[in-house]
Amino acid sequence: MSAPAPNQRFPKTLRLRDRGEFDRVYQQGISRRSGPLVMHALPNDLPHARLGLSTSRRVGNAVRRNRIRRLLREAYRLDRHQLPAGYDVVITVRPHEPLELSEYRRRVCTMLGELDDRWQARLRRRANSEDGPCDGGS
Repeated sequence: MSAPAPNQRFPKTLRLRDRGEFDRVYQQGISRRSGPLVMHALPNDLPHARLGLSTSRRVGNAVRRNRIRRLLREAYRLDRHQLPAGYDVVITVRPHEPLELSEYRRRVCTMLGELDDRWQARLRRRANSEDGPCDGGS
């Protein structure tokens, strides 16, 4: 098996790594659930998205948790060029039997697309409310 092409790798710069980054996404971001996955997203002012995974022991033993995390990282890695950029994303895994890679890919793409739509709508609402009439006229 050969190594992935340089543009297909998943370097540390594309990952959320410390507790503070996870907490910021949980507290300030928005979320969407799809089956056993809950995705939290928050804009990050970077030209790329970063991914963090949260898998509790309730999901199963270490083998099951690691398999699910590997599949989710692979789903994200394969589709990251098609996903909206500029978000910190945390996927929280709930207990379930591991799904096929294609199902994880579908869920990740769908959820992040929906969260991006919600953020864009929020930004449009804020912009429209700021463009409204000032102080009641003169």
